[in-house]
Amino acid sequence: MKNFAAGALALMSMFTATSAVAAQTITVSGSTSVTGVMEVLAETYTGKTGINVEVQGTGSSAGIRAANEGTSMLGMSSRDVKDSEMREGLNETVIARDGIAVAVNNANPVKGLTMEQITKIYKGEITDWSQVGGNKGPIVVVTRDTASGTRGAFEEIMSLTRKVAGKKVSAISPRAQVGNGNGMVKTMVANNPNAIGYISLGSVDESLRAVEVNGAPASVAGIQAGTYPIARPFMILHDTNAPGVATDFLGWILTEEGQSIVGKKGYVPVQ
Repeated sequence: MKNFAAGALALMSMFTATSAVAAQTITVSGSTSVTGVMEVLAETYTGKTGINVEVQGTGSSAGIRAANEGTSMLGMSSRDVKDSEMREGLNETVIARDGIAVAVNNANPVKGLTMEQITKIYKGEITDWSQVGGNKGPIVVVTRDTASGTRGAFEEIMSLTRKVAGKKVSAISPRAQVGNGNGMVKTMVANNPNAIGYISLGSVDESLRAVEVNGAPASVAGIQAGTYPIARPFMILHDTNAPGVATDFLGWILTEEGQSIVGKKGYVPVQ
């Protein structure tokens, strides 16, 4: 009987410990662009505190919805949040700024484009690389899915929306190929010499090349100086009554240590 009681007590202690760990899990979901740096922030924070941070890249619209509905403690967005998506008690915090790089295949000789040329390419008004100083060949336009915060920000900055029956809709050519996430867009552009796509600046690597826009290179320095024109905020949304563990994590992201990680990942710190 004594052994049984001891075993039951041990089991109860294990259950209590497991419940305590589960209660300490911070849930974060949303923008796939923010996910990359958030995963590094989460891993560092867990190493410091022992508190688990669970990060899921579901897209900006889904992240905003999750924060609104309380299915995630923190929601990630890589575009400005619409008035219709905000509610009383929902807060937004900018944790970094990011450039949207317009990227081409490494074999493409085009080094730079103007904002006007990029807009016309995405509208389907410029269709051949020879029209913008490249080799003759059809331009393969790659865009993101409609739930993407990167696409939303790109459309706003590049004037790629139009009004239809009083509703704002995308002006991107319906012939554009769609990539789900930065990784997919990178793969599509890297494997097609005629492709052009847009991705988070922090996602640019040797597999493809970011072009200059209006003569300005896609760089952190260009965003800080205000010379690179395609930039957007990385935002976190949370309820006023979000658990303290979540708001503590958000507060840490804005510290010198957290912002140092933001900078090392190729984004522009806000502190």
